[in-house]
Amino acid sequence: MSAINSVIFTATTTRLIAKSAAAAAFKPCHRFLSTSSSSSSSLIKTTSFPISTATIPCYSSGIGLNRSLSRVFSSSSATMSDVSDSSMDAVQRRLMFEDECILVDENDNVVGHDSKYNCHLMEKIESENLLHRAFSVFLFNPKYELLLQQRSATKVTFPLVWTNACCSHPLYRESELIEENYLGVRNAAQRKLLDELGIPAEDVPVDEFTPLGRILYKAPSDGKWGEHELDYLLFIVRDVKMHPNPDEVADVKYVNREELKDLVKKADAGEVKLSPWFRLVVDNFLFKWWDQVEQGTLHEAVDMKTIHKLT
Repeated sequence: MSAINSVIFTATTTRLIAKSAAAAAFKPCHRFLSTSSSSSSSLIKTTSFPISTATIPCYSSGIGLNRSLSRVFSSSSATMSDVSDSSMDAVQRRLMFEDECILVDENDNVVGHDSKYNCHLMEKIESENLLHRAFSVFLFNPKYELLLQQRSATKVTFPLVWTNACCSHPLYRESELIEENYLGVRNAAQRKLLDELGIPAEDVPVDEFTPLGRILYKAPSDGKWGEHELDYLLFIVRDVKMHPNPDEVADVKYVNREELKDLVKKADAGEVKLSPWFRLVVDNFLFKWWDQVEQGTLHEAVDMKTIHKLT
């Protein structure tokens, strides 16, 4: 039991308590709360099960969480059975279980949260219609060339595909749930540009991101994994320093319009792979917006009221 903690869910106290076998003190965990507001003194049978704290992190953000009891136990069971997936890189496995994505409905209203692991399982996407908030950064240098990255071979979804500069998720934490001026999504973009590409925060100030629009799409990666995202499209023009993280990124390059068109032709011929979200943006919006980036009229393209449902 030295590496395993007992997690005891007590419905009458409406909180999860992580009890360490190595210490006598109890530590409150803010990840799950009961949906019941009852203060009845009648006892409900306590359910106890062993689980590793490495796979069930306890956040102390102070945010009230509203996951249902059924999701508490289904999520925990999935974590227990799948954490040992030998095909998953250790870094990606840690992120899959530590990161909590923001669940939204098709109007982008926050409805809960779940692990990155569950949010990318096609079985759960299809059976529970799990939809999570995401962002895609389109970063141009002062010559108006677009930065692309090739995702690392160890990525769980869409390994080795070429895509825009950075694609990830705001997490269920206070700083990335801020709705005003889309600050939560901007904060997440700044965080992940550092994590993935080593771009320091001062090179990409949050107020320099222009949120242009939102798309909603679903795309399988393989038989097990996939995406179902409500994706914020963020544009920025900056001269940045990069130190790509090999756990996240296999390669990077800047391209002009013609080079991107050539890359798309190669993708059509099966010579390279592009991420589905990037291809949707390329096919529907990118080249027109690119013109507006160069002309300094990008603000005219902003439409944050529409959620484009793309296939």
